Amino acid sequence: MPWNRKKQPPIRSLIGEGVLLKGSVDFTDGMRVDGEVIGDLMSVKDAPSLLVVGAKGRVSGRIHAEHVIVVGEVVGPVMCTGLLELQPTARIQGDIAYELLEMHPGAVVHGELILHFDEL
Repeated sequence: MPWNRKKQPPIRSLIGEGVLLKGSVDFTDGMRVDGEVIGDLMSVKDAPSLLVVGAKGRVSGRIHAEHVIVVGEVVGPVMCTGLLELQPTARIQGDIAYELLEMHPGAVVHGELILHFDEL
């Protein structure tokens, strides 16, 4: 296995398209956002976690997870203790702290990129 990627935790939580959630969420395993969240999305510390912000997803608040995939929009800081994937339609307004970064052409970041995970 050339890339030696870890198995991803299952997505157990979904904020669907058309849903507006106001407030912070602590989660374990995986979470997908296809609606809008106004608040922080924080994974439980020391547990594998995956957060996906879908193409129509929007998060206004802090994000903290081990593996983060952004296809939609984030307004706020992103703290990623593992791999951060920014797909071509990703839009982030805020600072990003990460261990590994995969950024596709077309992705836009308005903020500082901080290599080596450090609390923002």
